[in-house]
Amino acid sequence: MKLDRRDFCVFAAGIAGLSVSGRPTFSSAQNAIRKTERSFGREVSADLVIIGGGLGGCAAAIAALRNGQHVVMTEETDWIGGQLTSQGVPPDEHRWIESSGANSSYRKLRSRIRDYYRKNYPLLESARSKRDLNPGNGNVSRLCQEPRVALAVLEAWLAPYRASGQLLVLTEHRAIAADVANDRILAVQVQSVQSGRDRVLVGKYFVDATELGDLLPLTETEFVTGAEAKSETFELHAARNADQDNQQAFTMCFAVDHLAGEDHTIDKPVSYSFWRDFVPEMTPAWPGRLLDFTYTHPRSGQPKRLGFSPTGGRTLNGALNLWTYRRMIDAAQFEPKAFPGDISLINWPQNDYVLGNLIGVSGDESRQHIGRAKQLSLSLLYWLQTEAPRSDGGTGFPGLRLRPDIMGTEDGLAKYPYVRESRRIRAEVTVLEEHVGRDNRAMVTGEEPSTVRAAEFADSVGVGSYGIDLHPSSAGDNYIDFASLPFQVPLGALLPVRVSNLIPACKNIGTTHITSGCYRLHPVEWGIGEAAGCLASFAMTENLTPRAIRNTEKRLKSFQSFIRSQGVETEWRPG
Repeated sequence: MKLDRRDFCVFAAGIAGLSVSGRPTFSSAQNAIRKTERSFGREVSADLVIIGGGLGGCAAAIAALRNGQHVVMTEETDWIGGQLTSQGVPPDEHRWIESSGANSSYRKLRSRIRDYYRKNYPLLESARSKRDLNPGNGNVSRLCQEPRVALAVLEAWLAPYRASGQLLVLTEHRAIAADVANDRILAVQVQSVQSGRDRVLVGKYFVDATELGDLLPLTETEFVTGAEAKSETFELHAARNADQDNQQAFTMCFAVDHLAGEDHTIDKPVSYSFWRDFVPEMTPAWPGRLLDFTYTHPRSGQPKRLGFSPTGGRTLNGALNLWTYRRMIDAAQFEPKAFPGDISLINWPQNDYVLGNLIGVSGDESRQHIGRAKQLSLSLLYWLQTEAPRSDGGTGFPGLRLRPDIMGTEDGLAKYPYVRESRRIRAEVTVLEEHVGRDNRAMVTGEEPSTVRAAEFADSVGVGSYGIDLHPSSAGDNYIDFASLPFQVPLGALLPVRVSNLIPACKNIGTTHITSGCYRLHPVEWGIGEAAGCLASFAMTENLTPRAIRNTEKRLKSFQSFIRSQGVETEWRPG
């Protein structure tokens, strides 16, 4: 999509430090953000423009800011932080996270979240003194916390840069158009969700940190969606046929606490009858109704029973207790009466939405799917309150109370869908299952699965670890979940094949439908974002393009030395 060019192109190129042809001049006379705002009002100039304020966007901003760049960052909601805040999901992390396998800045984020609780919450001394404090003691992570705490930490981190004018954050703004010439982005037009006012953001580099890769179609950057065919990627678990609409479920998360003896039953959702009786059409088959405690076990594909009790422990008769799975407040760790009960985030198989996509559809259709996904989540809550079987033989937990205050919304649901799959750039390097999947890697190398290691990328700019975990899809795939290996993030996966000054910063890097399943989680997204911010800074400082940095051994090593000096891990040393 193109902006109305008129004579804007010449003006935009001038204040961005570009020639009219779109080639970089990298002039040192870059206007500060405040000066630009004061002089032009509608047009904002910066060294780096970041579209999307999720974890990848925040990490990219922090990296660029500490290296002296002026930054503009937008965010579609009124909360920065993405999956950790506006989507409400505590971090999914690997078992080495406390000591290795993540950048020092990500560990700093985790430490600051813990310190926020120590400073501001009435913790028992036994909890306060824990080095590895986990406020929610949730099963899924060694750090389960409330969204607002993560938001407060990120806001505090960025506050000095905002005050000095080095950073401008435009919340509740979305990208609507872009101006591109000679394979370079000149400007991106954003619009306020509230007022409808437009602004034109002009920069030397642009980072796409949106949850769905929204900048890619606007800038005509080549991208892929959905599932590739096995004949294309030769991946062990790839689909037989390519299907760009075969995308993972998204989820509208919500938070609840439980007040025994009280009745907090919500009004019956309009679509409750539909969702109560809904049986997903999956291959292999889903074991019954979606609103039930029996689901498809991701690894075995067999029916598996889950437990649920707001007063129970982590397991109930050998089954996982969903209540503690993503619990963000464990009331037992706080002073008596500080909390009337635990607080748990509901992000379960039972509220994964599989009846449509957010990518490749019109705005109206996208909003319809989000509305239906909200009805699913509210129906799940109503079912839990009224019909869910209890261990004592009764039904329903009416004491479950929806917590809109936790999620920062009127309806009690997250501000934004929890997104598992994005548009993905066609990249210089595409990460395949043979690089990171345990069994596929063993087949390629001839090694034993128990000893095989992931592919080593000479251009590594990060590391991560997570099982390849694909949730049920809109095309009827049930879980695809299997072992992966601790992996690296290749710089080539951050480089579009053509557009020269766009850098992806989250789930939109060069992965496949299969490998996106292990590159999409919190610490990896943060690391990708930090690499993107460092890359833009290094390119501007050295007057080089990202492709020139990667394709020259001496420059690549210099860049890797630069990011390592800033706490970026590029090799795996599990501690």
